[in-house]
Order: sequence, then C-alpha cells, then structure tokens
Amino acid sequence: MISGKDLHAKDHRYLWHPFTQMQEWCAEEPLIIERGEGNYLIDSEGKRYLDGVSSLWCNVHGHNRQEITEAILAQLGRIAHSTLLGLTHRPAILLAERLVEIAPPGLTKVFYSDDGATAVEAALKIAFQYWQQKGPEEYRGKTTFLYFQGAYHGDTLGAVSVGGVDLFRHLYKPLLFEAIPLPAPYTAAEQDGALKEVERTIEARHRGVAGLIMEPLIQGAAGMRAYPPGFTRRVWELCRAREVLFIADEVATGFGRTGTMFACEREGVLPDLLAVAKGLTGGYLPLAATLATQEIFDAFLGPVEDKKAFFHGHTFTGNPLGCAAALASLALFETDQVLERLQPKVAHLCEGLKKFEDLVHVGEVRQLGVMVGIELFEDVNGRRPYPYGRRMGHRVITEARRHGVVIRPLGDVIILMPPLSISLDEIDALLEAVSRAIRRVTESDATG
Repeated sequence: MISGKDLHAKDHRYLWHPFTQMQEWCAEEPLIIERGEGNYLIDSEGKRYLDGVSSLWCNVHGHNRQEITEAILAQLGRIAHSTLLGLTHRPAILLAERLVEIAPPGLTKVFYSDDGATAVEAALKIAFQYWQQKGPEEYRGKTTFLYFQGAYHGDTLGAVSVGGVDLFRHLYKPLLFEAIPLPAPYTAAEQDGALKEVERTIEARHRGVAGLIMEPLIQGAAGMRAYPPGFTRRVWELCRAREVLFIADEVATGFGRTGTMFACEREGVLPDLLAVAKGLTGGYLPLAATLATQEIFDAFLGPVEDKKAFFHGHTFTGNPLGCAAALASLALFETDQVLERLQPKVAHLCEGLKKFEDLVHVGEVRQLGVMVGIELFEDVNGRRPYPYGRRMGHRVITEARRHGVVIRPLGDVIILMPPLSISLDEIDALLEAVSRAIRRVTESDATG
C-alpha cells in the first residue's frame, strides 16, 4: 500500500492539474480523495468532507449510489465500449429516446460526445453546416456566432471563441475564430439597454450569423451571475424572428440545477440546439450530448455523393457504460422525486444565505436554484476587489476544508453547488462552514 506521503510526492512529480498554477500547487499538500459516500468525500486519512460543489458541478444524487453502480456493472458485464461509427447499441438508443422525452419540445435527435466543451463544439459545427446545406445561396453567408460577454462554454478552441471570459480568451486569441460579443445584463436596470443592443445586432448582422449561444438564465463561470427574468426568452424570440439558431448551453444548468430539469423550461424557451453534459450521468462517467431539431437534422440528409453527413465524432462517442449510468441517473429523478423534493431545499438555501449579508467583505450573494456565488471584495462599498495574487478565494476554500467542506472558487467568488440529494441539515452545515471560513480569512487578512 502506497502511503499518503508517497502519493503526495508522486502527484507533485507527475501530475499536471487543470486550471492550476503548478508552482503554487507543488508548494502545498494536496488533498487526496479515496472514496465517496452519499454527499461526502473521504480522503486518504479517512476524514469526511461535505461535497459542496458536486465534484465540479456534476454529481446529482450523491456518491456511490447503488442503482448507478449496478447499472454500470451490469453493462460492464456485457461490453465496456463499442463504437457508434457503423454500429449501434442498446444503451445509446434508449438514452437518446429518454433525452428526447425530457428535453424541451422540438428537440428530436441526439448526438453524443464526451464533455461540455465537445458538446458545444458539436453544436457550433452543426449550426454552421446546417446553413451551408439548407438550400438558398443566401444562407451560406451565415458563418459567424453571437455570444454574451462573461459567458463560458468550454476550453476547446471553438468553445473559447464564443466565450466571453477575458482571462480564458486572452492567451489563445490568435487561434480563435471571430465572433460577435453582446452585453450581458445582470440587473433589471441593465436589461433594456442590453436587449436593445442584442436586437440591433441581430437586425444588422443576421444574414451573416449562424447562431447565438447562451447559458440560459445564469452564467456559471462568470461567477453565478443571473440574467434578469425574461431576458433569456426575449433573446430567443429575437433569434427566431431573424433565422438565427438559438444554442442553449445547459452543461452547468441542466438536470435540476436551477430547480427544473432544464433552465430553458423556466421561460418557455425552445432551443434549436441544446448542449448537455456534467449531470447527464449523475456525475459518474464522462458523457455529453447535443440535441437538435428535426429541421436541422434533415438538412444533413441526402445521397452519399452529396457529402452532407456530419463529419464529426469521437472514439468514445455514446460509450455504453456512460449511457447506462445516464439511464440509471434519469430513473432516479423519478424514483427519488428529485425535482419535487428540491423546492424546499432551494428555499432553505435562500434563507440560509442571508447570514452572508452581514459579513464585512461579502459584496454580493447570488443564487438560482442550487447554484450560488458569494463574491468577496477588499472594499465592499467601493467595490474594490482583492489583488489577484492575494488568492482570497483559494484561501477561503482551504480554510473551509478545516471545517469539513470541499468547495472551489472562481477567482474571489466562492461557489456553492451541492448535489441535489443534499439534506436540509447538510445545507446548514455547508453554509456554517463557508461562513466561518470567509470570516476567518478576511478578518485575518485585514489585520495583517
């Protein structure tokens, strides 16, 4: 048995972690997770931590749910992987049927991929190719995309091209294709001006625009910033009026995170393309999907010699194990009455978050469903952020571990997104631990 100390050394020697400054990482002792039980993570020393961010926003029903484990094992006993290129298999077929049943009406076809970024990449390529093959010559000029400032759609080059987070775009800018940014309103006062700009841009540019991509209702990686009510629907209506495909990125918001199965439902939005991942398998295995309307799918049909097929795919597209896990996870939504039982938890979370308003360095608390962002400022009144190198968000999440909670920040925004299976008592424990961590770190920083 390799000791925890040896694992620490091997991690520092061999691993390259995502979104991590490795010089800082290697100066600290890593937290090694050995297993999970329910809503808890257990480290190599046996210490338990409440999973406050659903293992990066993907775990839905808790860890080690027997029903999902058994579904994976049953499929493993048949076959672990078989390609969808030239073949098909039962789990992929049945999951596609189930996704169409629960998705917003009008989405009838499912294209599988591996993660959120690849689901977005597929959506962008489908939208582009759709207009090239639709018919009239005038449509072939529809080659660019609209996106919102602050939006995050993944790390692959196409996804970064339609992402609005400057930190992620700056370095790779020479590799990105040009797309058109739109203002993102975060308050009711900003909504009218933003909508006028969206309408003006669509009116002026629609002949060259293949699609608009949007995180419905709330921008996740921007720091959990919600749009004003009705904004998402109005944007969708503007797209419909001018033949601009509406691409809904529900990688983060899908599968109950906002209180409904999909965020689009809350405003009656019917997207042309829908990207899902993260919670699709309950957080157990990597799997993603891009759902499309029948009209879009039909534009890809024709004789082989016309070369209209969607020339895109991955080795593990529609992996049987992932599909089996997803089917089991979706079944749990019904047997556990997940969405029905979620509403009291959302209300309890909302009430509990009020305590953060009294913390001196908390400038804003944002919540939609179980998606929460708590933003820290060095000077709240002046809205002055902490210097980037101070790593306040990181220091808070490190302190939270001492109180038995694992969370992850986005800069100095403390993110909470627990599994939907979290209990009311666990919500209280999560909020108390995070509140203590923020208070301790910010007060010690202020005193020097």
